[in-house]
This record gives sequence, C-alpha cells and structure tokens, in this order.
Amino acid sequence: MRIVGGKYRGKKLWTPEGKDVRPTSERAREAIFNILYSHLGVDYVNLNLADIFCGTGAFGFEALSRGFGYVTLIDSDVIPVQKNAKLFAKESEKFAIIRADATRLPRARRKYDIVFMDAPYAKGLSELALQQLIKQNYLKENALCIVEIREDERWQIPEDFELLDERVYGLARVLFLRKNN
Repeated sequence: MRIVGGKYRGKKLWTPEGKDVRPTSERAREAIFNILYSHLGVDYVNLNLADIFCGTGAFGFEALSRGFGYVTLIDSDVIPVQKNAKLFAKESEKFAIIRADATRLPRARRKYDIVFMDAPYAKGLSELALQQLIKQNYLKENALCIVEIREDERWQIPEDFELLDERVYGLARVLFLRKNN
C-alpha cells in the first residue's frame, strides 16, 4: 500500500498482515480525492479532516500528502497508525492520533470540514459514529462525511444527513453525505 498523490506520492505505508485489516484501496482513495477536488475546487490547506476507524491511517496520510491543513486519526487500536506516523515525522504538527472507540467519541477539540469513515463492514458502527460526531460537536457547518461500507450492505442514512453521491469500487460502496444544518 502506498500514498497515491500529493507531496508524498509513492511513499510506501506499513500494512499489517491478515484478513482482519481492510485498508481503503489505492484506486478508491484516488477516486475519492478526485471527487473532492472536483466538488470543492479549493486548496485543502484550510481544511480539517478526521479519519475515523483509521486503521493504518492510509486515508488520513493521503489527505496530509495532498495538503490538508490538519488531520486527526481515530481508532481503538492505534498501533498500526502509529507505525505509519513515523514515516511522516516532518508533518507531526499537522496531525494527531486519538485512541478512542468511534461509537463513544470524546468531546471534540476541533471541528472538521470532512470526515472519512471506514468501519468494519455490516456491524452498524458507521451509523453510531455519525451520531457521535454530532453529539460530541465534531462537524463544521455543511461538513462532508464520506462513509465506506460493503457494496451490498443495507444502510439507512441518518436523518441528520443527506446523500449527495454514491460510488462503488470493487467490494466497497462509498457514500458522500452532508450534515443537515
């Protein structure tokens, strides 16, 4: 697994072995960032991104490489993301790692323009995490939430969000949601 674009394009990331780990594919990450660029059409430098259920941190470090102003990586097991964080030591002031259960998030220290979530498939964790983002004040006005779920997974969009777009990449379906204000 590697960084697909930006300042660190081509940088290889540490990936744990085993079937329990399912990082967002390079193809999907590239497509998501292309969609963000086409819709936002802005420089990312003033945007804050949270990578929830971050795992190895691939999505968050991709955002950092592409120029996001600040990235927060959240997971209940931070060992994989900490290993990759060492590869970005020069950027250490632009990201934070928080060990937390995404279904019971701590109160937000900052608000986010964009949130990416790649929870374990078919366990209802994304819905719970979206509720926590609202309850714990993580989202800026008109925040965009990108939720990766299994392609065939039934999923109810929470009432606080509207579906803007939906794409399928292999076994993954990516939903682009905007928080209703």
